[in-house]
Amino acid sequence: MKRVAMKTTLSRRESNKIDKLRRIRAAAEKLFITKGFDDTTTREIALEAGVGLGTVFVYAKTKRDLLFLIVNDDLDATVITAATTVSPRRSILANLLMISRLHYDLMTGQPDLWRLALREMYFYANGTQAERFLQTRERLIRLFADVFAHSAKAGGSKQASEVAGWMAFALFQVESRRFLMHEKPDIDGAMAELGRQFRVLIRGALPKSG
Repeated sequence: MKRVAMKTTLSRRESNKIDKLRRIRAAAEKLFITKGFDDTTTREIALEAGVGLGTVFVYAKTKRDLLFLIVNDDLDATVITAATTVSPRRSILANLLMISRLHYDLMTGQPDLWRLALREMYFYANGTQAERFLQTRERLIRLFADVFAHSAKAGGSKQASEVAGWMAFALFQVESRRFLMHEKPDIDGAMAELGRQFRVLIRGALPKSG
């Protein structure tokens, strides 16, 4: 009987933690969008979520941490989906555009939130949520490089693939910001422009024989 009671208690405690985390994320997202990231305080987020300020600090030490507490799950899931969708049977261009399109679709769902995230990710290296964000970003960079990796079979090199992948990621980052500059982001227009730039990169990255 004691063992059953302990399991019930632990389950309830875990459920309470999940509920508090959900409320903190919802409160932070609401206030960042309605009041503005710069004008919102962590204390206001705690009050909106109905939790103590110390509870907020368990998950995030700063407002920037709170912002990435909101976006990290979706960003991580998008990279995982992209990794499972990339195929060597597709062209390099098709794979690059597929990866980019998945991220643009994500951003289009909450453009105001992602404008904040893109602004705040610069120099984001320290914080409770930073390690997870940086790991996800590195997986995305490697994914871009993997798309170019098959060119090594045609006489290219692993190093060239890694450089080309990094350059594709850099183009994607710059164009993502331009994409979100518009009040109503145009995915098709953004993809056409990104495709134009990727084509130039691919021509320079592939070995002459390819």
